[in-house]
Amino acid sequence: MSPLFGRKAPAPGARSVTLIRKPGCHLCDDAQVVVEKVCGDLGVPWEQKDITQDAQLHDLYWEQIPVVLVDGEQHTFWRVNEERLRKALTD
Repeated sequence: MSPLFGRKAPAPGARSVTLIRKPGCHLCDDAQVVVEKVCGDLGVPWEQKDITQDAQLHDLYWEQIPVVLVDGEQHTFWRVNEERLRKALTD
């Protein structure tokens, strides 16, 4: 997993999703709907992080939000494709 989050890599087979967003962002709201649906369907834990509360995330992603990380690696930004996210989590 990325050293950005200071965590160990997930156990084999375990997946995780992080949605990096900011308040008042309609694309972020749209992305959250997709993340919630796919992760809920697959039983994959997910979390959200607010770039306005984290200077490091802001510096990395401020031009790309919303950003979706899968297992700590950038998966997509701006628009989240449900089928693509589902495939990334089941491969």
